[in-house]
Amino acid sequence: MSGEKEGNSFTILRIYDEPEERKYKSEDSDISAQRGLEAQSQLDGVYDIPQWPPVSPAQQGPVYQEMSSLTPQQWALQALDRSELRASWFPAGKPREDAEFGSSCLPGSRFGQPCPLPPSSDEVWSFFEAIPPIADDVVVRPRTPRALLKVGRLRHGKRVCAIAISSSTHHVYTCGHGYIKVWDKSALHTWNKAPQAQLNFQDHQNCVLTCKLFPDEQSLITGGVSRTLTLWDLAPTPRIRAQLASTGPICYSLALSSNAQICLACFKGFVEIWDLQNQILIRKQEIPEYGSRCVDLTGNKFWTGGEDTRLYSWDLRSCQKLQQLSLHHEILSITHDPSEEWVLVGLRTSDIIILHSHRKEKFKASINKYVHHHNLKFASCGSYFVTTLGESIHCLAAPSLQRLFQEEESTEIVCCDVSSDSQYLVTGSKNCASVYQLLY
Repeated sequence: MSGEKEGNSFTILRIYDEPEERKYKSEDSDISAQRGLEAQSQLDGVYDIPQWPPVSPAQQGPVYQEMSSLTPQQWALQALDRSELRASWFPAGKPREDAEFGSSCLPGSRFGQPCPLPPSSDEVWSFFEAIPPIADDVVVRPRTPRALLKVGRLRHGKRVCAIAISSSTHHVYTCGHGYIKVWDKSALHTWNKAPQAQLNFQDHQNCVLTCKLFPDEQSLITGGVSRTLTLWDLAPTPRIRAQLASTGPICYSLALSSNAQICLACFKGFVEIWDLQNQILIRKQEIPEYGSRCVDLTGNKFWTGGEDTRLYSWDLRSCQKLQQLSLHHEILSITHDPSEEWVLVGLRTSDIIILHSHRKEKFKASINKYVHHHNLKFASCGSYFVTTLGESIHCLAAPSLQRLFQEEESTEIVCCDVSSDSQYLVTGSKNCASVYQLLY
């Protein structure tokens, strides 16, 4: 996705509604399918089509890299016929005679090893001609929902500050002031059913502001207005496994590593790094006081941001600051895609900042609507994500940013979650949670 530049920092992306607006864009591509994106970016550079960031041509040869990394089946997944390939790489339908490959772009040369010469244009052309057609019914693509249907309401009774959906236990957990309510699957399609259980806090003044479900969906960690982080075992019935004594009064945000061994808890002015397996505090890392509203973790790097409008990235092992990026507006949420390649940042203006977790690539999808709550949640399949802006729900395809659907609620949405099987979306608001079924 290329587009108009904002100074020298961000490329402006456009959220669009009709698939016809992107003739050459494969709608079902995955944000984490980096190899497919590299091939697609070659075409987008010719047609000036908005696309997710391509690999720098200075680092990899335009044809040789694709020839060495993609199979015929992967080419077919890009939904491009050979006539488009001919038009992009070989003008007038003939192979280019002036194609050049510098030695710096060959993988072996940078390690001081001999590297075979890249294939000639004739060989490349022969390869394309030999690609057999693949029937659409045998190509498996990630699904994206086309609409959603409101099927129920969970009457929590107080403001719902955090939500978790466990497809493993078939329960929804609504969190807030004084208690957590547990709802079984039968309650999702009703409007007034009582919860299966209510987990009351010992201190009724405690309030859960944030929660994270473990990858196996059998455990949950919660934090908020309390000097403890609470580990919950969810199966067969919810119970407290451990309470971790924190050093701050209010935990605003939590982040988990992909293996659930490391947890980051964000407090005003610092982040606690916990070893959940041994239930010990590894380190208390000081961060800017007004840059500590939210936290996220990708590999060995974590991200923080808040009222000071700056996004910070830190090395998890050394805790050295790696990057500081001014976004000019308050940061309300940070999340990442399932591959941990892309980081999404939600601003108070409703804008979405898209960053590569390793490369220096920055994008912005502008919406320009001031909100108090901006939630971002990626589907586990990586083909779409949900963002809630005030009373609005937007579902956007990844990486195309096509708006799959939009829904309005009557009250402001505070939090949301998408089930790992991509069947349900649950939003939390003033005193209840709304249950939506995703339709495909």
